[in-house]
Order: sequence, then C-alpha cells, then structure tokens
Amino acid sequence: MASQQHTEIDTVIVGGGQAGVALGYWLAQEGREFVIVDGNARPGDAWRQRWDSLRLFTPAKYDGLPGRPFPGDRLAFPTKDQLADYVEEYVGRFNLPFVSNVQVEEIRAEGEGFVVRAGDRTWRSHNVVIATGGHRLPRRPAFAAELDPQIRQLHSQDYKNPGQLRDGTVLVVGLGNSGAEIALDVGQHHSTVIAGKPSGEMPMKHGRTAARFALPVVRFLGVHVLTLNTPIGRKAAPGFKSMAAPLIRTKTKDLAAAGVQMVPRLAGVSEVGMPVLDDGTQVEAANVIWCTGYHEDYSWVKLPVFDDHGEPKQTRGVADDLPGVYFLGQEFLFSAASATLPGVARDARYLARRLAKERRPMTARRQEAAGRRTDEGRLPMSR
Repeated sequence: MASQQHTEIDTVIVGGGQAGVALGYWLAQEGREFVIVDGNARPGDAWRQRWDSLRLFTPAKYDGLPGRPFPGDRLAFPTKDQLADYVEEYVGRFNLPFVSNVQVEEIRAEGEGFVVRAGDRTWRSHNVVIATGGHRLPRRPAFAAELDPQIRQLHSQDYKNPGQLRDGTVLVVGLGNSGAEIALDVGQHHSTVIAGKPSGEMPMKHGRTAARFALPVVRFLGVHVLTLNTPIGRKAAPGFKSMAAPLIRTKTKDLAAAGVQMVPRLAGVSEVGMPVLDDGTQVEAANVIWCTGYHEDYSWVKLPVFDDHGEPKQTRGVADDLPGVYFLGQEFLFSAASATLPGVARDARYLARRLAKERRPMTARRQEAAGRRTDEGRLPMSR
C-alpha cells in the first residue's frame, strides 16, 4: 500500500485548464510557491476529450494566454486539439508545477490553512484556488431513464463523432451552441432532428470577416462592459448563468440548409419508450444526444463559501467569507467573458495581484477577518 504523501505549499490551484495555468503564470512572475493539480493525464486534455470537429468561436488573436500569443494565423479559429497542444506547450515553456492524474476529493480548512486531499496525496496550503467549475455532472431530464434501452443515448460530454451512433434517426436535445454544432456534424451521416429553441442568434456571419471587425466589439463588451461593476452587467448576469448563449457560428438557417429538422421542446417519453415532443409528436429515434448542459457539484469543497443555491459567494474571485479561498474560470465570475480565454487572462491577473498582497501569515489574516464579522456571522461584502 502506498504511503500517504504530504506537501506543504503556499497555494494550491485545483484545475489545470486555461484558467489554472494562466494564474500559474502570474504567480510564477510574483515569485509565489504553488502547484497546479489536475485530474487529466496531460495539460489540455479537457479540450482533447471534446467532440472531434469542435473549433473555438474566438479567433487565434484572442486565444493566447499571458506571455505567449497563440501561434499561427491570427484570424483563424483553432481546433480543440490545437488549443489542447497550446496549453500543454504553455505549461512546459514556463515550467509550471503541474501535477496530472490527480482527482481532488476534498478541500477542507484545518488549523490556519487548508488541506487538499486527492487519494494518497495531501497538500497543506495557505491558499486554495478553485480554477474549475465543480465536478461537472451532465444534466439530463429524469425521464431519460424511461427511454427504450435500444436507443443509444449520449451526452454532449461523451459525443466524439457520428461513428458512435446506431443506424437510424438522431434526436439532438437542446438548441444551444453545442446542440447546433453537433446536429450539423451528425446531420452529414444521419437523419437528424433537433429539439428546442435557441435563446437568440448572433446577427453577423461567423468567420474571418467577423474576426476582423465584429468580434473585437463583442470581446470588448464581454470583458469590459458586461461586468459586475456595471449596472448593465449586473442585470445581464443571471441570464448568462441560466440561459444558453445565443447561437454563434451554426445558425438555424445553417441547420435547415443541411437538412436538420427543428422541432419543439422534448416533453417526455411515450408508452413504448420513444421521445415525445411538446406538441405530442413521437420521434422514432435510434439515438438521442443530450446537449442539455451541466450542473456543478461542489460537495467536495468542505468550506463555508457557497450560498443556499450552491453558488460561490465571491467578489471578483475572492471568497467573501473565508480568507485564502479563491475562484477562477466560472461563468460570469466577474464578466460575461470570465469563462472564456479573453476573460480568464484578465481575471487571473487580478487574482495574482490579490494573492501578492496577502503575504501576511494566515493567522493574522484570519484574526483580522474575525474582527470584521457581522452579527450574522458573515463577513461584510466590502472587497
């Protein structure tokens, strides 16, 4: 049996995607001692595991991380494998301390710091950064279990290419960007039906011209205007978190031109185990691909840093109620772009500066926090 491995370190970053490695770059510039822990085998694997035809919506000129522009044609839209290789090269180029194949099972407070536990490995730290969502769990309706067992069911998380599917009709459930892109992909090989209604559609045609003229405006709005510091941003934030983004590259007219049939929302399952739409129509599907999003499970974070809905209580990524806890990369953490490459770079720089200011011993910081507690036992949101 392997012996327990304990490591003392200043900061543990949980999550080695673009958010975690961007913060790692800035912490290295600040001379901080840290480690990035990730459950995948290689940096960039979170992108490698997505469907084969996936390309980014942002052009290469906006896909670089701090200190390293994305290589190649600045107006091209990188493939998911190109981005994965870029993240891996980035970790090596800056010699970031990256520990792979580590699935964090628990974060808890202990003494004047934190314990991050992953199997037989344990890190004790002054700070912990959750640079990923919670353990992302695919969302499916409860009635999915009632479908005929002969129907091949996949979530978008598991879809790679049409070769995974049975012969016959494919029903894609959810008309967001993932659903639209996957429906277009499978529609080249199968009769395809997509159920749902988009939340909207970007008015411009996606491509090089948009990358040159329109997307810079979209980026500016997402990074600098739609933020929690502006009235319009605060008003928009709940919608960004609860609704699918408008269709960006593949629009409804593209689906129609490719022969993909658009139908009403999926409502349930018939007596014979077939999907049934809102209008009562039964879809004779051989395959169902659930493009219905995820829900975040933070049950592994044993810290009082979440509200009654399980959402982080934070201000610009700094936990409101517990010094030393930080968040990065979550949807609308600070701006509409916080979960994207352009937004992550800005948010990571801000957190690195905050961490640089917190060089005092954890004991002093917690004593100060205790002195600022309100009668309700919570710290005021004054950051």
